[in-house]
Amino acid sequence: MTNPLFKPFTCRGLTMQNRVVMAPMTRSFSPGGVAGDNVADYYARRAAADVGLILTEGVVIDRKGAGQDANTPLFHGEEPLMSWKNICEKVHAAGGKIVPQIWHEGMVRKPGTGHFPDASSDSPSGLTHTGKQVSEAPSTAEIEDMVASFARAAGDAARLGFDAVEIHGAHGYLIDQFFWGVMNIREDKYGGGLVERAHFAGEIIKECRKAMNANGGEGMPLILRFSQWKQQDYGARLAETPQELGAFLQVFVDAGIDILHCSQRRYQEPEFPEIEKGADLNLAGWTKKLTGLPTITVGSVGLSSDFFGAFVGQGSAAASFDDLFERLDKGEFDMVAVGRALLQDPHWATKVKENRMDELMDYDAAALAVLS
Repeated sequence: MTNPLFKPFTCRGLTMQNRVVMAPMTRSFSPGGVAGDNVADYYARRAAADVGLILTEGVVIDRKGAGQDANTPLFHGEEPLMSWKNICEKVHAAGGKIVPQIWHEGMVRKPGTGHFPDASSDSPSGLTHTGKQVSEAPSTAEIEDMVASFARAAGDAARLGFDAVEIHGAHGYLIDQFFWGVMNIREDKYGGGLVERAHFAGEIIKECRKAMNANGGEGMPLILRFSQWKQQDYGARLAETPQELGAFLQVFVDAGIDILHCSQRRYQEPEFPEIEKGADLNLAGWTKKLTGLPTITVGSVGLSSDFFGAFVGQGSAAASFDDLFERLDKGEFDMVAVGRALLQDPHWATKVKENRMDELMDYDAAALAVLS
């Protein structure tokens, strides 16, 4: 039987040779926001080694307060965009597909940091996750420019020849801050209940699609990454029931999203274990069931522990794939995003494809320090 991870997948004008997705991982090897040939070669090595789709590290959109690390890549301005054109071309030459993850950190950004230290940080309500008011809530016009900033990046991605676009709406960054009632207390159309708080992302999806179409990207899928948990609160949840999750996701379906990338700390954990029927479905499984859209699962795939330990120097042992393959074969989700295992070893996908499981490496946090 064919390994379900290595069956082709098609959405809109994108056809992948398999279901392996390289998860976005911030690398901070782009001084001044410009990604060099070392970054291009890092991605191309994985494209040449059976990775079906590469989601890049988060690329910073053109709101000046969007990022906090001057070594993360920008996705605006002539030199940064030309560096991404080079990366795109190298990945395509290696036989791969590549997608930029367009990103705004919002209030995660500390004042005085990033490519433009004097810029203020954007937010839904000027609140930190602890409820502290640190700035005025943005005006409607300012929010509209945040939306337009994502759209400008999506249009540039289409113009540069990328294969799709992913909007980063997870992990407590700007879009997720709009989702989260702790940080979004607005009383206009961008605030209210969970469904209303999703409208900011809905507008971004619509405007990104318009910009992509205007730049030759009619066939490019548009992906949204979302999560229940936040880096500010690992236990946070947006939706407590499948019904709440379905109503939230419908905003994105109605806006025209093509694929939903469902981030969990550990993919194998059931999202609603208290529900009798379908209790074993993870977040990507419930999302596909509720929307009918293709989904990407992610979270500690092929490793024994979640990724937070990597930030404090912890490694992780390679783990079995039996459960993953069974879920994928049943159609619980459509694609599998792999992070640390692919960061550690550019040949991870080839080894899995060829059933060379004994050659899979344990993850060593020292891999974060290099572009292997």
